[in-house]
Amino acid sequence: MKKSASSRKSPKKNNRKGKGARKPWFWRLFFRVFFVGVVLLAGWMVYLDAVVTSRFEGRRFEVPSRVYARPLELYDGASVSSGALQRELELSGYRAGDGSKAGTYRRNGGHFTISTRGFLFTDGLEPRRRLSLTIYGDRVAEFRVLSGDSTPIVRLKPAQIGGIYPAHKEDRVLVQLDEVPDLFIATLLSVEDRNFRDHFGIAPLSIARAMLANIQAGRIVQGGSTLTQQLVKNFFLTREQTLLRKGNEALMSLLLELHYQKDDILETYLNEVYLGQAGTRAIHGFGLASQFYFGESIRDIGAHQVALLVGMVKGPSYYNPRRHPERALSRRNLVIDVMAETGLLGEQEANRARAQPLDVTDRASYSENRYPAYIDLVRRHLARDYRQEDLQSEGLRIFTTLDPAIQYAAEFSVKDMLGRMEGSSDTKLESALVVTSRDSGEVLALVGGRDPQYAGFNRALDARRPIGSLIKPFTYLTALQQPDRYNLITPVEDRGFSLVFDDGRRWEPENYDSEERGLVPLHQALSHSYNLPAVRVGLDVGIEAVKSTLQGFGVTSDISGYPSMLLGSVAMTPVTVAQIYQGLATSGFNTPLRTIRQVTDAEGKALSRYSLKVKQVAHPAAVHLVQYVMQETMQEGTGRSAYRTVSRELTLAGKTGTTDDGRDSWFAGFSGDLLAVSWVGRDDNGPTSLTGATGALPVWSRFMSQVPQHGFSPVVPDGVEYHWVNPAEGALTDEHCENARLVPFITGSAPDREISCGGNLEQRVRGWFEGLFQ
Repeated sequence: MKKSASSRKSPKKNNRKGKGARKPWFWRLFFRVFFVGVVLLAGWMVYLDAVVTSRFEGRRFEVPSRVYARPLELYDGASVSSGALQRELELSGYRAGDGSKAGTYRRNGGHFTISTRGFLFTDGLEPRRRLSLTIYGDRVAEFRVLSGDSTPIVRLKPAQIGGIYPAHKEDRVLVQLDEVPDLFIATLLSVEDRNFRDHFGIAPLSIARAMLANIQAGRIVQGGSTLTQQLVKNFFLTREQTLLRKGNEALMSLLLELHYQKDDILETYLNEVYLGQAGTRAIHGFGLASQFYFGESIRDIGAHQVALLVGMVKGPSYYNPRRHPERALSRRNLVIDVMAETGLLGEQEANRARAQPLDVTDRASYSENRYPAYIDLVRRHLARDYRQEDLQSEGLRIFTTLDPAIQYAAEFSVKDMLGRMEGSSDTKLESALVVTSRDSGEVLALVGGRDPQYAGFNRALDARRPIGSLIKPFTYLTALQQPDRYNLITPVEDRGFSLVFDDGRRWEPENYDSEERGLVPLHQALSHSYNLPAVRVGLDVGIEAVKSTLQGFGVTSDISGYPSMLLGSVAMTPVTVAQIYQGLATSGFNTPLRTIRQVTDAEGKALSRYSLKVKQVAHPAAVHLVQYVMQETMQEGTGRSAYRTVSRELTLAGKTGTTDDGRDSWFAGFSGDLLAVSWVGRDDNGPTSLTGATGALPVWSRFMSQVPQHGFSPVVPDGVEYHWVNPAEGALTDEHCENARLVPFITGSAPDREISCGGNLEQRVRGWFEGLFQ
């Protein structure tokens, strides 16, 4: 029995030894794992710390460049129609009202009351003012400043017409903490994080309460994130709902609070928080959101608008006030309740705020690029001086030359006239229209196709098509710069001929109407666009000389040396045509087209000024003679149908262009203020039944008829003298005086035989340039 007892006790003793032996091994493993975990956590914290500090200390935001139209200047005598003024106000985010609050206007017929917004230009701040003006006959009259600093000229804040955005399509307007109203800050903290000033990045009790509420509901109904955690999630992390992401969020929040002041974190949050979508662009920050939804600076919004923006933080899409106004109103009023409970609003103030409408603008004041074809040209001009990454991230302000009223008229003209031309036909026509300031070469409007919102193929910049008879003024200009050989009444031969090339090919040009007229005066050959005289003159002065003239006026692409180039086989884009005709409109100066007036940094400091640069490339006297004939073209030549649409009081100069089978219809011309080039054709280069006079000219004329402007009345340059001549004979006799007209000549090139037909020379010259042939 003892042995048995002894044998039973022995195992117990061994078990105790086994348990004791295992304890040191377990703790050694535990401490090793714990140590490795601490090392890994420390290493991960070091990595997260580097991420937080490098991103926060470096470039915090990629801020897109903003592209503005030219500022509208209002003063007595300013040229603007009532409709154009209203459209521009709306484009700039102004709202109809009583005109007493900044950013509103009231219109009664032609009378406007406008309360302007301030804007920081490079030459100083344009303060807020309240204006009164009346528009009579497309001119501003009775201009008065009702309140604010009195001044004879007021510049309105320019409309933003687009932007150059980062690749990730985030958009924001940066604000500093001291620019945000105290009521806004207090409301945000009351709703989103009441203990923001006291916690260290995370709020354990809030997290616990949220977890309990979510467990009880069986879904996520409450968040426990602090404002710092929200910033970390938006600024550094993705939106995925995982434990790892939540852990990183908490750690990075602690690190952020460790390194930076509360105000620095709060200001960053104000600029980072996501608040909606505008097409492909994400709206970030309260600065942009205030302008996007209300058309107002965040400094100027009311309590009810503060409540809406703060309320949208919870769900920008769900509470989108344009798509879901009832949800947004309910959420806004809930925030107003919080403002009242926390003492931010008195009871009466809260009731007034609840009674307000959402006050959201019908259209976002910051939308996608409104004029993609024009912005395309701006980008190409900017590329000469700025890197793409800087344009996408440095918050530059780009002030362009675009005139919204002229752009509207250009877009309307293209769409309206193409619809009329097509009628019941299956032919799909396209068009491009370029409008510049005649004196300066500033591009005021650009249409790249019949759909102005289409951001694809830009015909104004990229459609290289033969220009047809648009080349003829440059051929004749080359000749007229040799006054000992050519003047406007020089007889030129309108007879057929053929050229045989070395390879045996034969070229036989002919007139569009297949007629031949024998000898005709040079001015008639150009104004009626006869082909045969143009080729003969071009061959006489030399193809290389004509090419040199074109290159001097701004053609940079290759030009064929074949004689067919004298009939416009050379291909150009509408912008290039506008470039060379700009020189004809400015008396022989190569005036590079420009779309940019100035570029500033985000604070308004000027970086670049794009001043006017011109170069004399042709003799002004010879150009004056060509201008004379281009006016004749409009009065009695191929452009005369323009006056079916345009008032005859508006003196114009222009030239038609047509290529084989009507594949390309062109018109280029100018008034005293504007130069415009229009093209009509098919994208597949197929034939049409159009000529320059029946395709491009109606588009051009429709546009010119809509825009207030002055007629073309050139100054007669030195070296030009006017003489009475009979165009048919090249000289005058008494019995021919009734047929006489004043014709300009370069001094010394007039015919020998001449008599005076009486009358005041100055009056007759002025009469001619007003389009009245004497």
